[in-house]
Amino acid sequence: MKPHLLIALTVLGLAAAGPSLAARNAHDHGHDAAMVTLQLNAGQKWETDAPLRAGMGEIRQSMAASLPAIHANNMSTKAYDGLAKKVQSAVGQIVANCKLPPAADAQLHIVIADLLVGADQMAGKVKGAPRVNGAVKVIGALKAYGEHFADAGFQPIEH
Repeated sequence: MKPHLLIALTVLGLAAAGPSLAARNAHDHGHDAAMVTLQLNAGQKWETDAPLRAGMGEIRQSMAASLPAIHANNMSTKAYDGLAKKVQSAVGQIVANCKLPPAADAQLHIVIADLLVGADQMAGKVKGAPRVNGAVKVIGALKAYGEHFADAGFQPIEH
């Protein structure tokens, strides 16, 4: 079976377990993102492709739209849950469609891991972690993406 077909089947098979788990497992090619440090490609930003740029733009847009409520500390549990689902869905699309060279993909794993940890926190899945901390984690991942990946149209969220 071709690796990309196997990955697609894994994503579909894990979808019932939740988008966060499916995306996390499908994009984990044996790398431990926590053990890798995000870095530039010999001083240059890593290349991107259209699915990655679209997904990261979608996450950025969702987070920016929610920022006033997050800052005012009046974001409801339901709103955090919805925001987490949007992040998880966009990550799932990135994982399913993004085709980066191995070195760039390994760096993207670090950003993806932070996005998913943040989404889990926003969804209330991390005991003892306030949901707002998840939003901060996602915004930090977006900033790291903008600093390390070539996406001319991407602007980090100023908060």
